[in-house]
Amino acid sequence: MFHFIFTALLNGVAIWLGSQILNGVKVTDFPRAIIVGLVVAILNATIGGLFDAIPSPARFISMGLFGLVVDALLLMLADYFLKGITIKNFWYAIGLAAIVSFVNAVFHWLF
Repeated sequence: MFHFIFTALLNGVAIWLGSQILNGVKVTDFPRAIIVGLVVAILNATIGGLFDAIPSPARFISMGLFGLVVDALLLMLADYFLKGITIKNFWYAIGLAAIVSFVNAVFHWLF
């Protein structure tokens, strides 16, 4: 349970950081980014598992890059349902997914 909460908070920080770096991603404020991070973590734990299981040959062929597509789709789904976050298009969602993945990888490697 602690791992899930830590990942959700880390996702929120990474989403806020991504909104500061990418012009096509807007988050109204930091608490909203934490909420979006929590929603993305819940989506990743539920729907993301289905997305990961279906295209496993695509993930193998693309050497894992298809995971960014799945994460971008989940971010766009969160954008669709939540107020306070705006992702301009799919390519900005890919960029945000890359930032979130990078931040998660660094923090999980350090801790």
